[in-house]
Amino acid sequence: MATELPPVLESKPRVTEDWLSVYTGLFIFLLSAALFFGADLLGWAVTTAVWTNAAKALGPASKAYARIPGIVSLLLTYLFLLAVTTAGAAALGAGVRRFAKGFTGVFFVSYLCWIAGSWAYFAATPDKLKNFGIGWSLNLTSEAGFIVALIVGLVVGNFLPSVANFMKEAIRPELYIKTAIVILGGFLGVTAAEQLGLATSVMFRGLCAIVEAYLIYWALVYWIARRYFKFSREWAVPLASGISICGVSAAIATGAAIKARPVVPIMVSSLVVIFAVVELMMLPFLAQQFLYQEPMVAGAWMGLAVKTDGAAVASGAITESLIHAKALAEQGIRYKAGWIMAVTTTVKVFIDVFICIWACILAWIWSSKIERKPGQKVQTGQIWQRFPKFILGYLLTFAVILAVGVALPGVVGKAKAAMGQANVFRGIFFVMTFFSIGVVSNFRKLWEEGIGRLAVVYILCLFGFIIWIGLAISWLFFHGVKPPIL
Repeated sequence: MATELPPVLESKPRVTEDWLSVYTGLFIFLLSAALFFGADLLGWAVTTAVWTNAAKALGPASKAYARIPGIVSLLLTYLFLLAVTTAGAAALGAGVRRFAKGFTGVFFVSYLCWIAGSWAYFAATPDKLKNFGIGWSLNLTSEAGFIVALIVGLVVGNFLPSVANFMKEAIRPELYIKTAIVILGGFLGVTAAEQLGLATSVMFRGLCAIVEAYLIYWALVYWIARRYFKFSREWAVPLASGISICGVSAAIATGAAIKARPVVPIMVSSLVVIFAVVELMMLPFLAQQFLYQEPMVAGAWMGLAVKTDGAAVASGAITESLIHAKALAEQGIRYKAGWIMAVTTTVKVFIDVFICIWACILAWIWSSKIERKPGQKVQTGQIWQRFPKFILGYLLTFAVILAVGVALPGVVGKAKAAMGQANVFRGIFFVMTFFSIGVVSNFRKLWEEGIGRLAVVYILCLFGFIIWIGLAISWLFFHGVKPPIL
């Protein structure tokens, strides 16, 4: 039996979810940035490693807190997030006690899903099997935890209505994902700062590749969704963005820019994660077989084709490992480590930054063209009202860390450590997002809304042309470019 989960407000909200996500993300970002000044304020936060022994799965983020047992680190992380999110719930006008109880359930169920998804037989990639002493794995990376959380959420939302009702005040997928995206900006900023060491031509080629690919991808997906599957603009825009750019983040950002109902980007996000895993399991092995003589093409292809950050970078790492082995066996060439994955990461960073540009463009188009009444003048305030504010937080964290990394190359190591700690919370917010998505997803209503047709469009576009256009563009810009040879 499915359950409805509308938020219950008890007082007038003092802030919107959009702005609250900015404040929460920036608060965590600032605490992590204290590491620049020698203050390790978030090193106690819990991390989960890929594991074969569950007793060793949990641990603190920083070596400075290495003596803290993993379970204590988990409890400290819970208490910290409970305090932060409950204060946010009060600002939203939500029932604080009900939120605190519900959040406790959401946090622990979501994190158990994350731990389950990190089991080596689920998560270990082919280049790591020997390290774990296992002969096989589903190769899903730790992002398998997102899928586990989504499935568990679906079970709770559709078959355990009393449990869903207990958690309903804290079932806020939009708030969690937007906060995660703000934190993500800093993590991508340090990644971009690290990649400044790459050859200039690789950076330029990566930028050109994503602009060309994205403009082709988005227009084709939008046209197919509208023309042949008769989706409304509200559905076609997040779908085109989710398939074309960075999956979950892009669907949420562009859905907010056009004021789509929350269910729309949520459904697209579910499909993105599922199909990213399918790509992760297929594309690196195709690259090894057919692109081992063009390793940089293979790296760029992973960045252009695989739609979530974690799965894309993991695909780049797997591809690098497979191609290094193939090139050594077939050609006797030993490539320097890191370059193939660096191209994947560089391309992906540019794609993530492009989310902001596209959200701005869509906010302007919807205000000035799509929803403007005849004779109505579009005020700047209308565009500002429509613009997703959490994008500002994303841009700010990205720009600050990138600027610090460029101006002070010597502190990039500290920046990486700081943003690594912040990224711990990004991962937790992501897994809570997917659990919450599952809880609010009513099977019957999802079918009525057209999730079956969404999946058909996704499959048709992804395997029909997106993967292959990405390959062609990767070839165009990176053909003949080789990593250094040892």
